[in-house]
Amino acid sequence: MTSPLEVDCRAVKAWRDEGKSFLFLDCREPAERVTACIDGTTLIPMSELASRVGELEPHREGSIVVHCHHGGRSMRVTNWLRQQGFAHVTNMAGGIDEWSQQIDPSVPRY
Repeated sequence: MTSPLEVDCRAVKAWRDEGKSFLFLDCREPAERVTACIDGTTLIPMSELASRVGELEPHREGSIVVHCHHGGRSMRVTNWLRQQGFAHVTNMAGGIDEWSQQIDPSVPRY
């Protein structure tokens, strides 16, 4: 069974609350992460993904949820990882901006 291509931030929050096991991947650049981040995420910038994809190997059979600022870059990362054989990768629509508005207002918007 494959994972959905995209879900909203409320679904991701529910998965976390339920204790679902997944890698929460932040594909933004390091400077963006200094401005705002979601606790518990792993940073691998989209610009470094091709050279660092090996770091994701332990998660190949597990679930991965990718986020960026608004959802565009993370959708590209989601599609690329699926092309590399990671079947359970899902994009978080709306990115950290939507997370800040709907889930955790303590996360700064930028």
